[in-house]
Order: sequence, then C-alpha cells, then structure tokens
Amino acid sequence: MRIRRRAGFTLIEVLVVVAILGIVVAIAVVNYLNAIDRGRQRRSMADMRGMATAVEAYAADFDRYPPASAFVLPVGLELPTGTLVVAQPYLQPTYLRVVPLADGWNSWFTYGTTSAQTDYVLRSAGREGLPQTDPLYGPTTDFRSDIILVNGQFVQWPDGVQR
Repeated sequence: MRIRRRAGFTLIEVLVVVAILGIVVAIAVVNYLNAIDRGRQRRSMADMRGMATAVEAYAADFDRYPPASAFVLPVGLELPTGTLVVAQPYLQPTYLRVVPLADGWNSWFTYGTTSAQTDYVLRSAGREGLPQTDPLYGPTTDFRSDIILVNGQFVQWPDGVQR
C-alpha cells in the first residue's frame, strides 16, 4: 500500500507568507504617505518661489513691495483671523497669471510687509495648517514646520528625511 502525499501548503507556511506581506505593505504605506507630503512641500515651495518672483517684479516697477492688504474672497470663503494673503489685485494678471492662495496642504499662504514696504515675508503653515509661534529657522525635518521665505530667500525650509 502506497501513502499519497497531498500537494499544498501547511498552515504555518501560509501564516509566514501573510506576515511577510503585511510587513512589506506597512513599510510601503508609510513611504507612500511620506512621498505625498514631500510632493506637497515641493509644490508649496515652487508656488512661493513664483510669488516671490512676482513680488520682486512689482517692487522693481514701484520701488516698494505690494501692500499686505485684504482682497475680495469668493463667496463662502473666510480667512482665519489675522491672516494676510498676497494681495491678488497687485500681482494678478500683470506679474503672475494666477496667484496661488493655498499651499500643498490647502492652507492659506500668508504674506506681510513692513510698514515702509521695504521687506516682505511669505509663509506656508505646513501640514497642520497652524503657523509656528517660535520657528527654528534653517532646514527642518518635520512636515508640521512652516516654510518661510523672506525677501526672496527661504529662511526655514524642509530638508532631509522628514518625519
């Protein structure tokens, strides 16, 4: 009498394969989410560079930066208290065809000038949309950190592996 072996996998083999697949998927999801936030940072920085170029072109024509004043918002939209957005009427369409109002995380860009309009700051509040009260300045490794541009130069920006 001959004993026949069944072809197939044991329960332990199946569990090991499922565990390995779970670990690989967990690592892939974290890297995927990190890549999405990195793309949002890069988009925000590119938009900020474009706005800085438009602000500098305006300053070349008028010997001062555009004022940080309110503008007409579409019906139903409200700005957070104290937020100043790049003055759309001063830049659009002459210096920038369309002024981006929101960063990569859909938070408002903020813009401010000195009273003499000789300096300006442009800011993205990062992933959480809340401006930092005490920014560190320099390169950061946290998606929650603000991206800050002063007079055409980034003074706080994302760099390296983000967390």
